[in-house]
Amino acid sequence: MNAMPFANDAGSPVRPMTRRRLLAAYVQEIGCECRRYLRSPSFLLPTLLFPALFYTLFAVVLGARNSPEAPRFLLATYATFGVMAPGLFGFGMSLALERDNGLLTLKRALPMPPAAYLLGKMVMAMLMAALIAALLMTLALTLGGVTLSWPRMLWLGAVCIGGALPFCALGLLLGTLVKGHGAPALVNLLYLPMAFLSGLWFPLSMLPPLIGRLAPVWPSHHLNQLAQAAVGFDSGTPWPHVLWLALFTVLVTALASWRLRRHG
Repeated sequence: MNAMPFANDAGSPVRPMTRRRLLAAYVQEIGCECRRYLRSPSFLLPTLLFPALFYTLFAVVLGARNSPEAPRFLLATYATFGVMAPGLFGFGMSLALERDNGLLTLKRALPMPPAAYLLGKMVMAMLMAALIAALLMTLALTLGGVTLSWPRMLWLGAVCIGGALPFCALGLLLGTLVKGHGAPALVNLLYLPMAFLSGLWFPLSMLPPLIGRLAPVWPSHHLNQLAQAAVGFDSGTPWPHVLWLALFTVLVTALASWRLRRHG
């Protein structure tokens, strides 16, 4: 069937959105989502400050006493830890809450592209990942005594920004699985154990062998390997980690999209 224009209350047809208006709708929704989260201290401050505080304590205060390479190693691990949060909480918890309070239903009723809502949250998570990476690198260079060239800093920043996408996909899936009141518990139940089981808090060599064998299951392990390579540690060829994260993102996004269409 050919697409027919809608009619407004006056009976005159409403033309489909032009490409310019469509692009403006995406840009406006992305801007609204980013401003909404950046103006929310309950989201912004913990997301930015927790990785910075942990890095200051364990890398700057305690880490350098054990090994001169500890601040550089922990820069990668806490960058990974910080990047996980915007996708899991900004996507997962907020989506569950907005499904409960009817905001998602309202968004669907508005004359806007269906993907703009999700794209806005994705860009927000990537922006937060960039801010987290910049803050941690500033601490590492000034307080941690870490020396990184500009290409390596840009490499780490790119890893963090792109690394937010798998956790956006995982957060999207979590947001379709639970109601709003149960979302914070479920996200925390996954966020903290995943960081531990991926070797972000302790090297895998210090953990039981079973945890080391299961670590590649988690996306945070693969992102950490890419971050370690970005700061100069040898973690092998990066392409298996990139491909695993890309496949994880595509499959989990497809499953989450199916659930969102089916269950709302």
